[in-house]
Amino acid sequence: MGEDLVRGKSIAAIASDIADGFIYINPLTLKNFSDDIYKELYHQMRKLQTLIRNEKFPSHDQAAIRNRNMRLQRLHHAMVVLQNSARVKKITLY
Repeated sequence: MGEDLVRGKSIAAIASDIADGFIYINPLTLKNFSDDIYKELYHQMRKLQTLIRNEKFPSHDQAAIRNRNMRLQRLHHAMVVLQNSARVKKITLY
């Protein structure tokens, strides 16, 4: 299977852009996605979330802590929106 592309970007790049705040996920942006893209995007976001959590925690750097928490928050929000949209479309993500 070839690399899935969404708007000219790979799914991994989309997940990274979501975490960094460059792309915002809502039901309207997910409307034209296929079932395979839903599943792949969900799994890439889970991978990225695990990678961020596995990084060394910046104990004494407030800006780095805030940045880390914002990335995790954006990913979590996007995953909740993706799960709810998938449930409406009857797509199994797991």
